[in-house]
Amino acid sequence: MGTGAKDSTTQKFAVGEAVVYPGRGVGRISSIEEQEAAGFKLEVYVISFERENAVVKIPTARAAKQGLRKVSDAEAIEEAFEILTGRARKSRQMWSRRAVELGGRINSGDIIQVAEVIRDLHRSEGEAEASFSERGLYDSAIALLVQEVSASRHITETEAMKLIQQSLGKAPRRGAKAKDEDGEAGDDLSKVA
Repeated sequence: MGTGAKDSTTQKFAVGEAVVYPGRGVGRISSIEEQEAAGFKLEVYVISFERENAVVKIPTARAAKQGLRKVSDAEAIEEAFEILTGRARKSRQMWSRRAVELGGRINSGDIIQVAEVIRDLHRSEGEAEASFSERGLYDSAIALLVQEVSASRHITETEAMKLIQQSLGKAPRRGAKAKDEDGEAGDDLSKVA
């Protein structure tokens, strides 16, 4: 999966531990509670998301199925940074289909897929401006990666953002030699929206 975490089917989380919930980002296990629903007792993780001032409850037995995982380790973070320095992949799909695919990758909970979305949607200075929906997907992906880098490296989100921007700055500029997903030379990506 590329997350740098152990198989989530065997993971147990402790109170106070930082975790990643797909599509929502990094939260912290604030408690493990027992609740009763329809006559059944159910153990749940109570996860607090400080940034959104939100709380999510996930049954411990379904946590793995819902994608709850530990924060990525240093190796996975480095792999994500390496992806950010790569050449953006061009897609010839209609934007509506591509947007659905990118949204799915963002919500996958996999840091590597999130980094690929950022790489593919990043626009350097001088490139055509992104569409509103493209910018929304890019911002969502950046927010998730910033949170995870911050939590993994125990740094501020501002410092994490600087590291991400440095990696993106090392990426080759989009241009006539850019290759699409099939490996064929394509047109200037700055004209694709």
